[in-house]
Amino acid sequence: MSPSSKTKKPSASRAKPTLPKSYVATVAVIVSDRKKATEWYTQRLGLDLVESMDHWVAVGRKGKGGLLHLCQISEFEPNATLEPGNSGITLRLPGTDFVASCTALKSNGVEFVEGPKKESWGWYATIRDPDGNELFLMPDL
Repeated sequence: MSPSSKTKKPSASRAKPTLPKSYVATVAVIVSDRKKATEWYTQRLGLDLVESMDHWVAVGRKGKGGLLHLCQISEFEPNATLEPGNSGITLRLPGTDFVASCTALKSNGVEFVEGPKKESWGWYATIRDPDGNELFLMPDL
């Protein structure tokens, strides 16, 4: 076999590194008043207050991960304004009856922008928090 026909083995330095298995810990939701937002997300939407340390407040479901960090906008820039609209955040509702869960939230004062609605790919609804942040709701898988 000629030297030109030999295939070089990849060197150890070119091997792909083993990557750490990261996960989403928190997603920021910008709010005008952290205390009022905490009350709405826990009392109206039914999420748990998972972390509360001075300016750091996170809501979600205890033991489930994927928390919403309620960021008060005035702590970033005193003259900043909110940018309400589609947050891109989806919350999963437990239970077998998605429509009944949405009805319960609506009767608890949660504003629905759309739905509940069934599409070919499944059910969804869109809600709006008091600061205008829109969140999607979908049934738990």
